[in-house]
Amino acid sequence: MSYPEHLQYPEPRYHGDRGEVNASFRTADTPPDLTSPGGGGTHYLATHESTGGEFGLYKVDLAARSAGAKTHFHKAMSESFYVLSGELELFNGDKWVTGRPGDFLYVPVGGLHGFRNVADEPMSMLMLFSPGAPREEYFERVAEMSQRGGQELKEFRVRHDSFFEEDFEPDAP
Repeated sequence: MSYPEHLQYPEPRYHGDRGEVNASFRTADTPPDLTSPGGGGTHYLATHESTGGEFGLYKVDLAARSAGAKTHFHKAMSESFYVLSGELELFNGDKWVTGRPGDFLYVPVGGLHGFRNVADEPMSMLMLFSPGAPREEYFERVAEMSQRGGQELKEFRVRHDSFFEEDFEPDAP
């Protein structure tokens, strides 16, 4: 089988001849980097900093009946969800679908999406952002900023490339 010429690998970014020792390893029993009130937590598996901005990968554990994120979109990055355990309601831009272990949702840049755990059991998922962005501050402060609300919340969301309908006035007729 041959592939079309336009499907090329990216230009090399490493120019050494022998490779180098630079991998990182994180054991499964590493505690979450961020613990959520009411249960759950976020594991920073691969951050913007550790990947040089290539991607961000997070393991997110949501407690039963967790609100998750309302419908929003990103202007600078795609977001993907992979369900590891439990069930997760995912908004795919058109409707809410139930994600179960092994299910995957890819949301391109600009795609409307949201998620929530409506089940009586906790769930776990992987979230992938590409390219990587410094999402850690967002995860760490979103609850606090949501309590503050208003303009401060809107500015926080925009600074973190998260655009929610309630933050913007409808277009004038």
